[in-house]
Formats: sequence, C-alpha cells, structure tokens
Amino acid sequence: MNSVQVRSRVFTGAPSAREVARTGRVITVVTWLLTGAVVAVSMSTAAPFIDAHSEGYATGPLLALAVDGCFILGLQSDSTLARFGVAAGLWATAFRWVTGLSTVWLNVGDAALSQDMVGVVVHLIPPLLLLLVAEAGPAWRRAMGRALAEATAQEQADLDEARQTAEEAARAEREEAARAVREQREWEREQAEQARLERERQREHEAALAREEQAHAEAREQAEREARERAAAEREQQKRERERLEQEAARRRENERREREARERAAAEREQQKRERERRERAEQAERERAALLSGGPVNEKLPEPRARQIVTAGFESGLTVRAVSELCGWSTGWVTARYQELRETNHTVLEGALS
Repeated sequence: MNSVQVRSRVFTGAPSAREVARTGRVITVVTWLLTGAVVAVSMSTAAPFIDAHSEGYATGPLLALAVDGCFILGLQSDSTLARFGVAAGLWATAFRWVTGLSTVWLNVGDAALSQDMVGVVVHLIPPLLLLLVAEAGPAWRRAMGRALAEATAQEQADLDEARQTAEEAARAEREEAARAVREQREWEREQAEQARLERERQREHEAALAREEQAHAEAREQAEREARERAAAEREQQKRERERLEQEAARRRENERREREARERAAAEREQQKRERERRERAEQAERERAALLSGGPVNEKLPEPRARQIVTAGFESGLTVRAVSELCGWSTGWVTARYQELRETNHTVLEGALS
C-alpha cells in the first residue's frame, strides 16, 4: 500500500469498527501500563514520604495504594462510560482531578520540600502523563464512537439503497422468469403430448414382443424343468450311493477303533502286570536286604560308617528303636538319632515334592 492510499484511507474514509476497537485496546493497554508504572513509583516515593510525616503503622503503603486506587477507579469508570458516549459529569471530573493531584503531590512532595526541582520534574512526569491520559482517553473514545456511528449510519444508508436496487432487479427477474416459465410449460405440454403418442406405439410394440418372449420362455422353462428333474434324480441316486459308502466306511472305522482299543487295553494290562511284578520283586529284595542287615545281632565295636548307615536306614524303614539300631551298628544313640532325623527330613521333602 503506497502513501497516497494510506492518506486517503486515514483522512477521507471513516474508521471501521475493527480500527476503533484496535485503537481502544491500544489506549487501554497504554493507560494500564502507565497506571502500573505510577503505582510502582508511588510505592517507592510516596510511601516513604507519607511514613516520614505519619506515625501510624504502614500508613505510607496503605495511603499510597488508597489514592492510586481511587485514581484507577476514576479512570476505569470514565473509560467504560466513554465507550457508550456518556459523560460522567462534574463530580466525576472533580474526583479524577483530586485523586490525580493527590497522586502528583505524594510523588513530588518530598522533592518539593527539599527544594529539589530536578526531583520534582522527574517525579511529576508519570502522574502528570497519567492525568492527561485520563482526560484525553475518554475524549478520544467519544470522538471515535461518533465517527463510528456516522460511518455506520452511512453504511446503513448505502445498504438500504443497495437493497432497494436489488429488490427492483429481483422483481424484474421474477417477471422475466414467470414469462419463461409460461413458455416452458407450453413447450412441455406439446412435448408431453408427443411423448404420450410415442409411448402408446411403444407399448403396442412391447406387448407383441412380450407375447413372443413369453412363448419362448414357456418352452425354455419346460426344457429346464425336465432337465432339473433328471438332475435331481441323478443327485438322489448319487446321494444314496454316497450314504451307503459312508456307512460302510463308518462300520470299518468303528471295527478298527474297537480292535485298536482292545489291543491298547491288553498292552496296558500287560504293562501294569509287569510293573506290579517288578515292584513286588524290588520290595522282596529290599526286605531281604533289610533282614540281612538287621540279622547280625548286637556288636561290641563300631562298624564302618557306610555299613552303619545301611543298618540305620534298614532299622528306620523297619520301625526299630534308636537303641536297638545303636546296638546293631555299635554307634552311639545320639549319632543314630541324628541319622533318623536326616531320614525323616528326607522323606518329608520327598513327600512334599510328590504332593506338589
């Protein structure tokens, strides 16, 4: 966009609602930034100044906040009323100026009493700017509101004129459309009459073709029915033959299954008999070995430990007492008792493993 277009838009065109809203946001943001700066400066300059002239507890921060709060209240109220083009009146202006001048005095008071003109000017700048913004901001908002209202009125007039023009054009289009519809309906009636005559000729021709097709269809249906009957008879014959073969195969499978189960039962019985015979033989062998170990009678000296352990195991399995086994192996009853305890623990562990 060149400079000529920018000047034309700024000075000859009315502001849009978006431009007014954007400018209002800028005024609001800058006002609050300046307000925050003044409050921060007041807390650093006005509060010590008030505390120096007041003996109350925390009088400086509280009074500085109270004055700044009243000033902010006036700014916010005037800003809200200005959005609707309403003036708050003399009391609101007096309230704003009293609070603004109070803020100015609290900020420059210490420098003024000290005759520090540079300090007065430095501390006067923030509240003075805020006071001027408080006066200029509502005026700007009201001026922009009037400009926006004028632009809106002009836009509404343009819209009304455009709407009237559009309605006249639409009325002319509707009349033209109605004439075209009448012509179209007349043409459609003529086309419909021609189509009706053509349909009647087509129906007569189709009826003749349908009768001929029906005769052919009946002949085909008769042939197909005879073919289906023959195919059904053949399928029934094949089904009976298949069922007979399946029954014979099922009887063969059943006979084979019974023979296989009989062989398996015979083999299982033979295996069971074999295991039972081996178990009895092992039990008899173990019984003979235990009897041989326990048939030696009491001894007067210790037998070798492997031999003594075999006697202890045989006595434990036969249920002999510790003393009897001690006499048979020549070892002490304490040693035999320890071996009995080991055998009990071993048997208990084996039994738990079998149960788990």
